[in-house]
Amino acid sequence: MLQQTRVTAVIPYYERFMARFPDFQSLAEAPEAELLAYWSGLGYYYRARNLQKAAQKMQKTGTFPNDYSAIRELPGIGEYTAAAVSSIGFDLPHAVLDGNVFRVLSRMAADPTNIASVGGKRHFAAMADSLLDRERPGAFNQAVMELGATVCLPKNPQCLVCPVSTLCQSRKTGTQANFPVKIVPRKSVQERRILFWIERDNQILAWQRSPKSRLMPGFWELPEREQLPGASPLRKLGLFRHGITFHTFVFEVWVTSPPDSIAGCNWIELSELERLPVSTVLKKAARVARGSPNQAATARTTAASGTYS
Repeated sequence: MLQQTRVTAVIPYYERFMARFPDFQSLAEAPEAELLAYWSGLGYYYRARNLQKAAQKMQKTGTFPNDYSAIRELPGIGEYTAAAVSSIGFDLPHAVLDGNVFRVLSRMAADPTNIASVGGKRHFAAMADSLLDRERPGAFNQAVMELGATVCLPKNPQCLVCPVSTLCQSRKTGTQANFPVKIVPRKSVQERRILFWIERDNQILAWQRSPKSRLMPGFWELPEREQLPGASPLRKLGLFRHGITFHTFVFEVWVTSPPDSIAGCNWIELSELERLPVSTVLKKAARVARGSPNQAATARTTAASGTYS
């Protein structure tokens, strides 16, 4: 859950998830729709699916693997996670490398190597490995990560209380702000889209992504022109922004009359939205649609009668 997500955002999801799936057996046997519903809001849903695949693999062996190579073979486990688990859980000599460790190492050595490049990652991985305390790899890894998280901060590093400040080359030259060097070419994409909010008898018209979809398979979405090509926007309820990596979307939420044919869409109970795997976009649209009592009433009246005034 912590991959690409802040700790403060994860905690309530973690507590709810663990209450429902307290062990790998319960996770392995859970229906995918329920799994995704409990993950809904965290994004990057491939993480949830990989977690379940790992649990299913563990169910076959009956235990969690206790060596680096076997841990690395679990679905969704990369070099960083395998190193962290194997060193902290089993005292195996594998150095971790995450954003905090990159920052500590690059500042300590005043090293301008680009941490976003493949060569840069190999360079700092070798540096981390050379510094690793092989007698206490777990404690060492946690210490370096904690140093980066609480003292060697991205902005305003707390150098006066840093236990290794006398060894830090960037501290000596006052260049802490210059490290780490991260150069990533980015191309921002902006797009404006229309979502149709069609409500009747406490139901909402939505469509479900294919289980084989590359993006968020199995999730429910509001229809757009692609799903309802003949639909005509009648009243705009509002809009919201939604960011995905380097893409910024502006979604407009519009009321329209129920179409003669709902094509690949389905009517689902509004009360079921909390239990179904629904996209964050649909959740945001629902907040917009329900944000104003007058707007929500207009949406229901228009959808039920098929008229607009």
